[in-house]
Amino acid sequence: MGFAFSNELELTSSAFANNGAIAAKHTGDDADVSPALSWKNAPADTQSYAVICHDPDAPLISANGTYGFVHWVLYNIPANVSELPEACGDYTQGVNNFGNSGYNGPLPPEGHGQHKYYFWVIALDTELNLPAGLTLWQLLEKIEPHAKAMNRLIGTYQRG
Repeated sequence: MGFAFSNELELTSSAFANNGAIAAKHTGDDADVSPALSWKNAPADTQSYAVICHDPDAPLISANGTYGFVHWVLYNIPANVSELPEACGDYTQGVNNFGNSGYNGPLPPEGHGQHKYYFWVIALDTELNLPAGLTLWQLLEKIEPHAKAMNRLIGTYQRG
C-alpha cells in the first residue's frame, strides 16, 4: 500500500494463534478448507473488506515483479461482516496461484522447511463491486486508493 495510516484493525482466528501452526485440515494435505477468521476495530467509514492469504516464503518470482504464492483472494465483503466461517464460500472469489477460484491452503514443497502464511484483512472506504476472478495483484491495484486499514494474522505450516 502506498501510504501509512493509523491501524486499530485486528484479525484473529479460532483455528490458530498469531505465528502458530495451521492445522492440517486447512492445508492441501487434508480437507483444504479455509480457517475461520474474525476482525474488529475497523474504521467507522468502512464500506467493505477484502481478505487475502499469501505465502511470501514460496521461492517464486513472477515476470511482473510479484513474489511468493497466493492461496486466497476474497473481496466484496460487506461492511457489516466481521467474521468468515470455516470453509467460507461466500462473497467474491479471486484466483489463487494454483489456478483455482477460492481457497487452497498451504502445500509447501516436501523438505522445504516451515513457511509463514499471511492472512490479511483490508478495510475499504467504498463498495467496489469487483468482478470474480481477480488475481491478488489485480485486486491490490483496484483497492489501494480505498484502503483505510489493514492487518495480518500469520500462520505457519511445514510438511514432512
